[in-house]
Amino acid sequence: MKKLTASILALFLVMGILAACGGQASKEPASSSGESGAENGEDGYEKATIRLAYNLPQDHHIAVGIEEFAKKVTEKSGGNVNVQVYPAGQLLSDKEMNQSILTGGVEMGVNSSTLWASTVPAMGIFDVPYIFPNYEAAGKALSGEMGNKLKEAMEEKGAKVLLFADYGYAQFVNNVRPLKKPEDFEGLKIRSIGDIPSELIKAYGGSPVFMGGGEVYMALQRNTVDGATSGTTAMVQRKYDEVVKYLTINNYSYLEFILAVNKKYWDNLPEKTQKLIEETASETEQWIREQAKAEDAKTAKELEEKGMEVYVVPESELQVWKDAAKPVYDIFLEQSGDLGKELLDLVETGN
Repeated sequence: MKKLTASILALFLVMGILAACGGQASKEPASSSGESGAENGEDGYEKATIRLAYNLPQDHHIAVGIEEFAKKVTEKSGGNVNVQVYPAGQLLSDKEMNQSILTGGVEMGVNSSTLWASTVPAMGIFDVPYIFPNYEAAGKALSGEMGNKLKEAMEEKGAKVLLFADYGYAQFVNNVRPLKKPEDFEGLKIRSIGDIPSELIKAYGGSPVFMGGGEVYMALQRNTVDGATSGTTAMVQRKYDEVVKYLTINNYSYLEFILAVNKKYWDNLPEKTQKLIEETASETEQWIREQAKAEDAKTAKELEEKGMEVYVVPESELQVWKDAAKPVYDIFLEQSGDLGKELLDLVETGN
C-alpha cells in the first residue's frame, strides 16, 4: 500500500513538472505575441488613436473624402491606427481648429487655407484674386514647387500638411441687388472668410464682416449681413437659397482646405504608420481634386433651380473686376514677404 501511494505521488510530481514545463513553453511565444499585439498591433502597426476634426457639412465632397481617408487608414492597419472623426464642428469650430492642431489639443484637423494664413501668411496665395484661371492650373501649382514651399512653411510652425483638399471656386451672394460690376458692392456688409478676401471686399466698396461658416445662415436670415462669400458647394449644403436672393459667379479665388497633423505627434509615429497615412492621404487628395470641378457646376445649377438669381460674369468683363482688385496683390505681398513673392511668381509663370 505504501509502495502504491509512493508511486502515485511520484506520478503526480512528474505530471506537475511536465505541466509546468509545457506551460512555460506555451507562454513564451504567447508573451512575445502579446507584447507585439500590445505595442505594434496586427501587421506591425503600433496602436494609436488619432482624433480628426473638421467643420464642413458631412455631405460636402471634402468631408466625404476625409471620412473615407479615416476609414481606410483604420481598416488597412487592422484597426490598430484608429482615426476617430469629429465632423461638422462637433469638436472644434473653424476659428479654434488651427490653434488646437498646433498645440496638440487635437492630433489632426481640416481647415481652410484662408484661416491658416494667420499662421503662415503665404497661405493667403489662394485668396489672391483671379490668379488661378482654371482647375488644372491650381492642381499643377499644388502638386509642384508652390505646394512644397507651403508645406515646408507649415512644418516650421508645427503642423504637417497631409493633403490639400480642393474646395472649388469662391463666389458672392447677397440680398440687396445683383452684383454685376465691382461698384455694386458699395455700402454692402459682406461676410468674409479671412484677411485677403476682406481686402477684396473693401477694394470693391463693401464692408467685410468675418464669421465662421456655421454662423452665416442666421446672419443672412436676420440681415446682420447683406451678403457673403463662399463656394457654391457649401451654399447648397448650408441652404443659402432659403435666405439669399442673388448669386454672382466670378471665380475670384480657388479655395483650399488642408488636412494637417500636429508635427510633434507626427514625428513620434512609427515610420510604417506614417507611410500608411501619407499614401492614403495622397489617394484622397486626388479623389477630392477630381470632385471639385463637377461639384461647382452641379451646385451652381442647383442654387439656380431653387430660385436664386444667378449672374455669371462674362469673360469679356472679367478684366474690370481684376483691375479693381489690384490693391489686394500689394497687401498680400506686404503680409507674406519673400515667400509670398516667390509663390506669386511661380503661379504667374505656370511653374
